[in-house]
Amino acid sequence: MSRTALRICPLCEATCGLTLTIEGTKVTGARGDREDVFSKGFICPKGASFGAVDGDPDRLRTPLVRKDGELREATWEEAFDAVAAGIRPVVERYGANSVGVVLGNPNVHTMAGALYPPVLIAGLGTRSLFTASTVDQMPKHVSSGLLFGDAGAIPVPDLDRTDHLLLIGANPLESNGSLCTAADFPGKLKALKARGGTLTVIDPRRTRTAKLADRHIPVRPGADALLLAAMTHVLFDESLVDLGELTPHVEGIAELAEAVREFTPEAVADACDVEPALIRTLARELAAAPTAAVYGRIGSCTVPYGTLASWLVDVLNILTGNLDRPGGALFPQAATGRTPRPAGPGHGFQLARWHSRVSRHPEAKGELPLSALAEEIDTATDEGEPIRALVAVAANPVLSAPDGDRLDKALDALDFMVSVDPYLNETSRHADVVLPPPPPSQSPHHDFAFNALAVRNQVRYTRPAVPLEPGRMAETEILARLTLAATGMHGADPRAVDDLVVGQTLGKAVGDPHSPVHGRDPRELAEQLTGDTGPERRLDMMLRLGPYGDGFGARPHGLSLARLLAAPHGIDLGPLRPRLPQPLKTRSGRIELLPQPIVDDLPRLREGMRRRTDGLVLVGRRHLRSNNSWMHNVPALTGGTNRCTLHIHPEDAERLGVRDGAPVRVKGAGGEVTAPAEVTDSVRRGVVSLPHGWGHDRPGTRLNHAAADPGVNVNQLLDGSLLDPLSGNAVLNGVPVDVAAVPAP
Repeated sequence: MSRTALRICPLCEATCGLTLTIEGTKVTGARGDREDVFSKGFICPKGASFGAVDGDPDRLRTPLVRKDGELREATWEEAFDAVAAGIRPVVERYGANSVGVVLGNPNVHTMAGALYPPVLIAGLGTRSLFTASTVDQMPKHVSSGLLFGDAGAIPVPDLDRTDHLLLIGANPLESNGSLCTAADFPGKLKALKARGGTLTVIDPRRTRTAKLADRHIPVRPGADALLLAAMTHVLFDESLVDLGELTPHVEGIAELAEAVREFTPEAVADACDVEPALIRTLARELAAAPTAAVYGRIGSCTVPYGTLASWLVDVLNILTGNLDRPGGALFPQAATGRTPRPAGPGHGFQLARWHSRVSRHPEAKGELPLSALAEEIDTATDEGEPIRALVAVAANPVLSAPDGDRLDKALDALDFMVSVDPYLNETSRHADVVLPPPPPSQSPHHDFAFNALAVRNQVRYTRPAVPLEPGRMAETEILARLTLAATGMHGADPRAVDDLVVGQTLGKAVGDPHSPVHGRDPRELAEQLTGDTGPERRLDMMLRLGPYGDGFGARPHGLSLARLLAAPHGIDLGPLRPRLPQPLKTRSGRIELLPQPIVDDLPRLREGMRRRTDGLVLVGRRHLRSNNSWMHNVPALTGGTNRCTLHIHPEDAERLGVRDGAPVRVKGAGGEVTAPAEVTDSVRRGVVSLPHGWGHDRPGTRLNHAAADPGVNVNQLLDGSLLDPLSGNAVLNGVPVDVAAVPAP
């Protein structure tokens, strides 16, 4: 007999509500939940394929432990015994920093990935932390930290109310949005146009989003910051700066005007390949619009000036008075966020509190560049021990980081490695222990990270749609037990991890004079928590202490887990609202428009005005049916236009003798790959494009469908030496490559 169950989709940042059809314990269908307060029935091909992703036969069912050089099935007890025996001796002999932790993108799509890795990292005491952020969005975190004092304070465009939207390096018709959680992003863009608004897209590719736009500007890859700096110059030069209600909250206006004085439209035009008159038009239209928002994403982050571009996105929103106002860019407020503290000076944001051991890369937000992971393992220095043990949680850096060949070899040199992953993939195949989490239908879901980036305030929670299969272990328990085994508490009750966090959080809350539970007994509060599991008790605690919470009775009509469970389609908390100055945590308590690290990096941007690449440059691309390297093992999400081909402009193809469909060799600083050519005018002249996340041709994996059509690893073209210096983010776009037709055999 079939039944239905609700589930929030974990397959991209849109977080759409799904209605699953279930036969026994198998998900046989998925459709959009029309009553979901956020997505209102929207669904994309990934969500529609939820059952195929959930039931992939290549998913691991039991732990694997390496014995006599081979990974073999083992019991959970054997697996965690092996983890404790592998990690603790490394820590005790070489120190905490000799254990590295790598967190992949899927962590932010699960409750377990949000709740437990911070406890693991704190328990280990390691500074050797690497995440997918430094091949993605770290420049935005750094620019937000410098401007607002909080790396997590990322304003998002108010899509439902804006009159003018400028997108830079973003393709939400394919990605569904990124660092901007918006179910049905395509529908919101169409609604913007239908109400008479304007959509401008700046991108070297004519993407699906660019085709929808009123104006598409095919900028030269990597020149986004120069274009934005020139627009900023025009606002000052033509007296178009109007802070409006932001005026008392901003400092550094005069200094900023002087800092961008040299970035005239004429000075940057050649480097950007955008006419000066058009640059002036962009700035004037932005200033003249009743409301407007500038939004930049991965194409503007994964370039040499990623932090400067991210900073200038917010600078333009600030100078036109569009930050923190309806129709502009606003700060969301998640239900599990901290209780808002009174406005005033904070601790600010610091960079470079420590450095990587080999290349001395500065940390950002507590992380080191993922590009540096291989050298931190395989290179000896006098600065301390190399990484000798590695914990990888939902991470596949052999494909997602630059120079996977070097990392592939480095992982083999580790004393010990444990991987939490449902697949035996290009990275987890190196592990000594593989701990497989259950499919998403068997896990609860709440979006901690994405609700803090949502274009409308709301809160939703879904319990597992399918009971945990016998022999499996909940992902939350896996990570709790991993934390205990890695930190010298192997064998303790995994509930101790949740109890520890609850005790610490409530103890801090009762001592905070701004908390709704100030002065109360933390033990009495802990006894009030509801929920069937430790993670649910923690969610209940965060909701009740949060900005909409019941404050453990202080606000009787506020949120709690019980109230959320009574609303299976979610609770709408209303549109985004102006919040300044409360979110600011800078030392001045104001928006610090021109922070010193930005000042120090601007000379590099000035040099960029005079630098040109005459050959071909590479950019990535995204497909609606894909998310990095996750889904290439699902037949329904591969094939068709989701193929690993090299997009090349017809004029470049003719010049190089490249034929459509024929193999071409692409060579970069890190190596070379051969892929089929796809001749198309969707890329500008001088630009070629390969998608990210492919290259499933390494031995020892168990990804049968992906291996049948493996594609090539675009990151192998990079040697890992190109980084945005402020954020440590890898430069993945706008890198020079050589392209040549492969002679016929």
